[in-house]
Amino acid sequence: MFFIAASSVSLSSARAQDSVYVKEHYNKSEFTITMRDGVRLFTSVYTPKDTTRQYPIILNRTPYSVGPYGLGATRNRMVPSMNEAREGFIFAHQDVRGRYMSEGTFVDLRPYKPVKKGNSDIDETTDTYDTVDWLVKNLARNNGRVGITGISYPGFYTTMGTIDAHPAVKATSPQAPIADPFVGDDEHHNGAFFLAQNFSFYMFFGHPRPAPTTRTIFSFRPWTMDSYKFFLAMGPLSNADKLYFRDSVAMWTGMMKHETLDEFWEPMLVYPHLKNIKPAVMTVGGWFDQEDMLGPLKTYKEIERNNSGITNMLVMGPWSHGQWNGDEGERLGDLNWGSKTSVWFQVNVQLPFFNYYLKGKGEPPKAEAIVFETGSNIWHQLDRWPPKNVSEKKLYLQPKGGLGFDAPSKSPEAFSEYVSDPGKPVPHTREIRSGVSRSVLGEDQRFAATRPDVLVFESEKLLGDVTFAGPIVASLQVSTTGTDADWVVKLIDVFPDDSLGVTMSGVPVGGYQMLVRGDVFRGKFRESFSRPVPFVPNKVTRVEFELLDVLHCFKKGHRMMVQVQSTWFPLVDRNPQKFVNIRTARESDFQKATQRLYHSPEFPTYLKVQVWNK
Repeated sequence: MFFIAASSVSLSSARAQDSVYVKEHYNKSEFTITMRDGVRLFTSVYTPKDTTRQYPIILNRTPYSVGPYGLGATRNRMVPSMNEAREGFIFAHQDVRGRYMSEGTFVDLRPYKPVKKGNSDIDETTDTYDTVDWLVKNLARNNGRVGITGISYPGFYTTMGTIDAHPAVKATSPQAPIADPFVGDDEHHNGAFFLAQNFSFYMFFGHPRPAPTTRTIFSFRPWTMDSYKFFLAMGPLSNADKLYFRDSVAMWTGMMKHETLDEFWEPMLVYPHLKNIKPAVMTVGGWFDQEDMLGPLKTYKEIERNNSGITNMLVMGPWSHGQWNGDEGERLGDLNWGSKTSVWFQVNVQLPFFNYYLKGKGEPPKAEAIVFETGSNIWHQLDRWPPKNVSEKKLYLQPKGGLGFDAPSKSPEAFSEYVSDPGKPVPHTREIRSGVSRSVLGEDQRFAATRPDVLVFESEKLLGDVTFAGPIVASLQVSTTGTDADWVVKLIDVFPDDSLGVTMSGVPVGGYQMLVRGDVFRGKFRESFSRPVPFVPNKVTRVEFELLDVLHCFKKGHRMMVQVQSTWFPLVDRNPQKFVNIRTARESDFQKATQRLYHSPEFPTYLKVQVWNK
């Protein structure tokens, strides 16, 4: 079902064709647009050569460069996709304040200011407003309607452009947007620092820029092909700054000074400001996005909660971070979905969305939630998310490694335990690689199941299909011999042992353990992300957290599995398992700890799941 060989399409060939199309059908202009405080932002504009029509504008604001620069050099594709380019829009790409060729000072995740007292009081909403105002007043043959879109960091800027939007902004599509960098996007998951991806990102991002430039500024390149070995040798997290960053990146320095949800992080939260939204919104995300999965779900849910009567859509596909605009979306690592999911989305969802709200062409969207069901590999078009007809059930972890919907009965085995050693952490992937694979979610977990510091709970073979649709909450009853601990919970689909075939990477299908959803919780934040508390050694304690939403069908004959562990390295930094500030922890603070997970009638551990009764 998942594992069929597929030949890859030459992206370079497609990009070359796209580049030719842009040169033949678009004229490029470059402008510096003055903001209300006098700072000028560099903007590249591509206008159709056909002058017989008026066109709406699609704006993309980015910290990653609008290059290539110069009127003789053109992009090899437009944002959001070449479908819009062939349809005919005006495309405006802007370097945000303080990045590349734009003036001003860059601020990471610049906070929103609800009250602005003058022209010097700016944020990303004002820069977007001023940009849109200039574009509609100065670009020839525009029809007065503007759409905004972008993926990841540009998704954040899209969300900010949706707040306090200019009246000309009729449609926005935040894609993999950041909503909460402490609880679930990019920097952290539930207070646990995502080490490998942040380190590799800030190697090239956020270094001082003395003046506008077309170059990307690096200060160091220490990367090796084995990130597990590299980060283990680096030692405690504080060594990253001592050895490499040396206070050269303001965001990294700030992150290292603020371990809790405090005055540094709280202003960066986006979702509290998603009120009084006027444009139609289509938020896009991927079920396998290890960077920004909370962002799309939280953005959609908060807009839905606070803004009745507007068009508010959610699209969730079987994608890694930004994959829907990166390749055809036919596969993710070992997994093959049997169709080109990215192409389907671009043609059948994204293009009609912008056509209708910016051109008045076609029909309004008929579905609010367009979501891909993994396992059965089909799209659903629903009038809400989560869907109707779901029933909440508890999936209990049982003695002797069992798993099922029945509560555990009395047993001499009231708990399972393992020794967690920060010196030998559980790797987050079976691959040896230099960073974090985009396909790390969904990966075969058999390599982890054999570790003595990973607990495995497995159901009997399913007698029929079971579909989970909506958020999953892990409710753990645990104890530790230390005073702090991380808890990693993974929900897995186990393929039958007699499944035939091999994956695209040569891994046998039989017994494949597909990671459906996994996340980490830093235990000291179990009562509050602002006020951490230590564990009392050996005291049974409840740790409960959300694993985010899924839409997955466990097929008949498959098994469900849950794995629990305390390290996930180097995706997540190492917890010393001692109640200290991990940002400043020393090597001597790191210690082994015996972790117990309880599965008794008195102290049950379970996943709270939503079963879809289709």
